[in-house]
Amino acid sequence: MIGVLVNPGNPNAASDSMQAQAAATSLRLKVHIVQTVAERDFDAAFDDFSRAHVSAVLVSRDALFIDVRGRLAEFAARHKLPVLYPERSYVEAGGLMSYGSSRTDAYREVGIYAGRILRGEKPSDLPVIQPNKFELVINLKTAKAVGLDLPPALLALADEVIE
Repeated sequence: MIGVLVNPGNPNAASDSMQAQAAATSLRLKVHIVQTVAERDFDAAFDDFSRAHVSAVLVSRDALFIDVRGRLAEFAARHKLPVLYPERSYVEAGGLMSYGSSRTDAYREVGIYAGRILRGEKPSDLPVIQPNKFELVINLKTAKAVGLDLPPALLALADEVIE
């Protein structure tokens, strides 16, 4: 069973939950979704994951979670749960692993678009760009803390391994 942590106040929460459910179904896994709206709810959320015997947790993309990413990593470590996050800053703050688009590339594109607009192009004429670079970041220290022995093949696929 896979746990998913979502903030129901996020407009994308329902979509994130449905996508997680669809992905789990295709892998013949069950999903246990826990909703939380504040940092004070994290302890109860991780207790809920433990009672449900989830094998791992996926944290959805949300400002609430990124603002307290270090605390999320602490809760995950305390409960010995492997957690996948949506971006590398969580892993840099002590999280286990992230897979997501490159924030650096996104900022670069913002700069390019701003330059094009400042040179007179109309924003409505600019194409919508989807991320095309995704990065896998793994924190080995955290892996050891939660009792995971990660396969060398996975480590070889990572864009960065933090030791």
